[in-house]
Amino acid sequence: MTEHVEWSDTEAPAPAASAAVTPADAADAARLVAFGLQPKLQPARDQEYTDLLRRYREEPAFARLADAVAAGLGLIVLEVSPRAGMAVTAAEDSVFAVRMGDYARRTAADSGDRFLHGLAHLAVAALAFPRPEDLADDSYIGRITVNGVDAFVRQACRRLEERAEERGENTDPATGTPGLEAAWRIWARRSATGATKDARRPAASTTGIVAKAAAFLTDSGFLQRTGDDHGGTYRTTARYQLQVRDLAGGAAMAELLELGVVPVTDGSASLLAAEDTEDLDLVADAGLPFHS
Repeated sequence: MTEHVEWSDTEAPAPAASAAVTPADAADAARLVAFGLQPKLQPARDQEYTDLLRRYREEPAFARLADAVAAGLGLIVLEVSPRAGMAVTAAEDSVFAVRMGDYARRTAADSGDRFLHGLAHLAVAALAFPRPEDLADDSYIGRITVNGVDAFVRQACRRLEERAEERGENTDPATGTPGLEAAWRIWARRSATGATKDARRPAASTTGIVAKAAAFLTDSGFLQRTGDDHGGTYRTTARYQLQVRDLAGGAAMAELLELGVVPVTDGSASLLAAEDTEDLDLVADAGLPFHS
């Protein structure tokens, strides 16, 4: 007679459990976030970066660990992919956050320039992705020039001035009070190129401000310089596209695009404007990727 042996709970084979997170895993997750903080580093050119990205995609536990490390540093993960790497942006309370006020103060003493630098960054974003479908298409590469961005902003200034006159608003605020002026009024009054004895472009000119914005975005891995024509030519990166997507619902971008002066063949703006934007003012701290 055959005796049947029944397995007790302690004797039954236990289902395979997920491996515990090790200090080495934590170190690798932190390393991946560190790669993400080097925006000009391309994953395809670094094998370790590529391997960590693969782990993130294939190991959910490792992905959660890397997300937690980023969150602890005040970073928001926008995308993790071979094209963008670990694309992160700083939350407002992060030690990595860049303030528009600090950025402007590094370039000039005039407090009015804070408005101009924010407007320059908005204009670059609008021109880089001239249609909604371009912003949504991961394969799309936008292109801008310094002189083209300045021309676009000046066209927007003319449109805003016309609208102000139609409403009977004061288009000539008191001199010496730049903080009371709208950004477009300051831009319209500023020289596009200025003049220096050695033919350099003054940093306080509007093309100088746009060039500063383009250089900052290039150093941040958002643009790549492709030539010197028209004040400097640039192409967008995957990281910049992600940043602009994140900005799409902002009031300042909606105000700029609501003017309808983005130069594209079908006349559409680069981003969909929000509802009820008729009375919005351009905010002082608008820009990419800054916080107020």
